[in-house]
Parts: sequence; structure tokens; C-alpha cells
Amino acid sequence: MENKDIYQKIFDIVRQIPVGKVTTYGHIARAIGIGMSARMVGWALNSLAFQQTDVPAHRVVNRRGELTGRRYFPTPNYMKELLVSEGVSFIGDAVDLNKHLWIPEISQK
Repeated sequence: MENKDIYQKIFDIVRQIPVGKVTTYGHIARAIGIGMSARMVGWALNSLAFQQTDVPAHRVVNRRGELTGRRYFPTPNYMKELLVSEGVSFIGDAVDLNKHLWIPEISQK
């Protein structure tokens, strides 16, 4: 599978994340069948950095709920500000995954 095909699948899943929810790089990787390739998900989302897009990349966090992608947004706090505006709560610097985790369905190739 070409990177652009994988990227499109990643973007399609990210577009499905409901407002007020987040998912992880790893959950997206498993959903599209690339197993433990969470880094590939990160690379795909990083390719959208500082662009106007309909892909809500701010709703993707690491497995601990941390905002590791925040440096790819206009300001260091922008990602958190977007999430808070959607009703997402935090425990310290991490999203409260018990309340806000959304797990995408695994695609059936």
C-alpha cells in the first residue's frame, strides 16, 4: 500500500472522531491494519501541519493522552484550547482517556 493511500485512510478515520472525544495514534494504526505503526499515523498528521484542513488532527493523542502533536499547531497551547472548547477534560497535561477515548472500528480490508 502506498503512503498516500495509508494517509488517506488515516485522515478518513480522524474525520470520524466525534467532537469531545479523542483517539490515539495506535488505535488508528490498528484500525487501518498497520499494526504497531503509530509513527506512520503521526507522520500523516504532521503532513497537515499549519494547513487549513477538515481533518481534526487535534483529536489525536498518544497512548497516555498527552498532546505530543502540539508543536504542529499555530501555538503550543492551540491543540489543548481546541480540545477544551469541545468539552474535553484533562488530568494534569493529559486528556482524561476514561471519559474521552473513542476507539475506531477495525477495517475489514
